[in-house]
Amino acid sequence: MVDPDFAARATAGGADRDPEQVVAEIFASHEFQAALARLADETVRPRAELEQEATTALGEMVAVQSQLALDAVDRLARFATRAYDIEVDSDALDGLRSLNSGHALVFLPSHKSYLDPFVLRGALGAAGLPCNHILGGINVSFWPMGPVLRRSGIVFIRRTIKDDAVYKLTLRAYLGYLVERRYNLEWYLEGGRSRTGKLRPPRLGVLSYLVEAFRERGIDDVFLVPVSIAYDQLQEVAAMAAEEHGAEKKAESFAWMLKYIRSQGQRLGKAYINFAEPVSLRQVRTERKLATEKIAFEVLHRINRVTPITPAALLTLALLGIGDRALTSAEIRAVLDPLLDYVAVRKLPQAGTIDLAAPGGLAPALDALVSTKIVTRFTGGVEPVYGIGENQHLVAAYSRNRIIHFFVTRAITELVLLHLIRQSVGHPGARGIGGVPPTGTAGAAKDSDLGARAWAEALRLRDLLKYEFFFAAKPEFAEELRAELAILDPDWERKAADPTAIATGLAELPLLLGHRVLSSFLEAYMVVADRLTTHPAGPVDEKQFLDECIGVGRQYLLQQRIHSGESISKELFKNALSLAAGRGLLADPGPDPDAAANIARKRDAFAAELREVVDRIDSLRRLAGAALERTTAEEGPE
Repeated sequence: MVDPDFAARATAGGADRDPEQVVAEIFASHEFQAALARLADETVRPRAELEQEATTALGEMVAVQSQLALDAVDRLARFATRAYDIEVDSDALDGLRSLNSGHALVFLPSHKSYLDPFVLRGALGAAGLPCNHILGGINVSFWPMGPVLRRSGIVFIRRTIKDDAVYKLTLRAYLGYLVERRYNLEWYLEGGRSRTGKLRPPRLGVLSYLVEAFRERGIDDVFLVPVSIAYDQLQEVAAMAAEEHGAEKKAESFAWMLKYIRSQGQRLGKAYINFAEPVSLRQVRTERKLATEKIAFEVLHRINRVTPITPAALLTLALLGIGDRALTSAEIRAVLDPLLDYVAVRKLPQAGTIDLAAPGGLAPALDALVSTKIVTRFTGGVEPVYGIGENQHLVAAYSRNRIIHFFVTRAITELVLLHLIRQSVGHPGARGIGGVPPTGTAGAAKDSDLGARAWAEALRLRDLLKYEFFFAAKPEFAEELRAELAILDPDWERKAADPTAIATGLAELPLLLGHRVLSSFLEAYMVVADRLTTHPAGPVDEKQFLDECIGVGRQYLLQQRIHSGESISKELFKNALSLAAGRGLLADPGPDPDAAANIARKRDAFAAELREVVDRIDSLRRLAGAALERTTAEEGPE
């Protein structure tokens, strides 16, 4: 059935309703009154007290859409996004408009910038889709923008609602009210802006409330729309990078907003909006939280799949992972050409106006990065050389990390192959897992044994990186590994039992990605693991510990114990702590000395595991450096 109000909502964003009328309609519903009664019984609290809290909560969150406010925000959006030409997947928008004529859509974009809602708003409006009700943090409801934004459909919600049962009930009721009337919604599954450029783990709260409201109200269907929003470059990344190195985040305010919008005057290339195939809630209807988590991860997987590879992202991938070394244009080309071949073989999505494969295509792409100081160009020698700018490694990594998910399995494959070589030749770094000696000797490994060892190592690395990347289920992950091996060497299976052949094959590859893709994450984890070995068993003070890791990370970088400036990152240190906690390394041993000693042993093993993997990363870096020297020895600049 076609929504009769769709045309009106598409042109005017919905009726200019009184917020008090919306609150009254929600309170009048039988479902809401019954839910309040159940909550009063469960909490043994007066019904009137709960109703007062619910009224306050709805007063904070209820948004309407007046044409005057919509027009004002549209003008602000055009001015705020003037730094970009916006490239949109128009074919997908046509399909979404058709779908929206009969069902509510819930847009779930990746979150890279404060500009994201403005960029998406313009694209949807140009396609004739109605304005979304956008769920945002109440921290940006400051005067005088708060009232205007609320009347343009911004739903302000509290940042922390974990223990507030009344607020959760009220938010669930309001979401149900909106989707039941086929108003489109929008929020960010990641919760906040990405601090590293790649997707963050999902926050499940709002999604679970939506799924519950959908189930309880008997709505025909609601479609979740995964949206990738990507930028060639972002001004605000520099501020986020400073925060990752310990700087305090500036609080949002009207003065802050004016300064932010004024800073967007410099041309920064393109913004890209791509839509993945929507997820039907009717098809995934469930009552279990685990399924809600699966829905969230499916949305994030779909966002990753449609995120385009851009020239800026490829160039930062080529320039990172090699320490502070600067490259000539010929050396960059030697990395870039096999990288472009790999992208073509994988049929990965690409975007941008610069063709890096074309003769002369490299120069304008480098110029764009030099203009924003992400890359420096030194011209005082025989020929220009390019490197990551001073204190710009995290900014460059942000650009690279937008597309890093496409290359993670390849990087893991390279580390697995190096692991097999080291095990077979008794490398001193190959001590096995948890102190168990490695199996197999040179030339004696059986195919089945080698395959089992390769798979075990791939799973170990997958587990080590599970807080950073969204991996496919094990069967799909196994297929991805086989596909990567086939790309690396179609003759892999014949060589598999010969470590010498594997080593020769790795050394002769024109493209190695392990150090470029995983170095920063594994080095950051090593810093955390090293510091844990110096702390008493038990929980750590997170803020103090992270500050300590930042300082030690800087020391390690100066000592060349780590090679990636982007490894010094609070976000990565936090994820490493989450991994450590999941392995029981932050558990409180109490007064039991044996328990404390056991945790200390586990921490030592964790640090040894990270040091060995980082050592393999360093080996890949050296192999790649040698290959670069060979391929550029007789070549001049582009």
